[in-house]
Amino acid sequence: MAEEGSQEDVPNAVTPSNTLYIKNLDENVKIPILKESLDAVFSPYGEILDIIAHGNIRMRGQAFVVFEDPKVAETAMEEVQGFALFKKPMTIQFARSKSDAIVKKEGDEAYEEHKRLRLEAKEKRKAEEEAAAKKKKRSGGALASGRAKRPAGIPDELLPPNKILFLQNLPDTITANQLTEAFEKFPGFFEVRLVPGRKGIGFVEYEADENAIAAKAGTTSLLFDEKKPKITYARR
Repeated sequence: MAEEGSQEDVPNAVTPSNTLYIKNLDENVKIPILKESLDAVFSPYGEILDIIAHGNIRMRGQAFVVFEDPKVAETAMEEVQGFALFKKPMTIQFARSKSDAIVKKEGDEAYEEHKRLRLEAKEKRKAEEEAAAKKKKRSGGALASGRAKRPAGIPDELLPPNKILFLQNLPDTITANQLTEAFEKFPGFFEVRLVPGRKGIGFVEYEADENAIAAKAGTTSLLFDEKKPKITYARR
């Protein structure tokens, strides 16, 4: 039921579960970018089964992140609580109901019952949503125009994974050989590139996204001349 509903009317969902309910998200950010950003924030904690976010009226500004392990979900909630995503601090709690990804593991019968209950809940609030949609449509033109003037950017730290790492805060005297020595030990290493005339930055490319992800995770304590580089994924 987490995929379809909102928890706005639930003061606290404190029972631990695999699924985190997140609100106070920026409603102007496009759904694909929002999902990529949430994945970048939460995937370091453990395996994510699904990320649910919709652009409909009831779900705007909200999302669900489904973990394989409920203990991982609990740790992620504690450590990410209040983290500012697109300059808005996230409010996180456990979801009050199971996600499709979790219920499917319980068998076809459980999943069919899950879908039936979700449909009943959806029908119950249909009239309310239709009324809200009509109201939103009347003022939609002005809102859409306002949003078009404010394209959502994504911070370096939240860029989705890809095969190229972007390094900042490097020593001015860093060499390609030093970077190669630090990053070639990870599988799929391809090359390093320094930018002529630009000190302190560089790129490390791997053969595949998963290689770059492993390298990024394995270099969190990397130092060059006592300087800790900032390592993010390159913009595509």
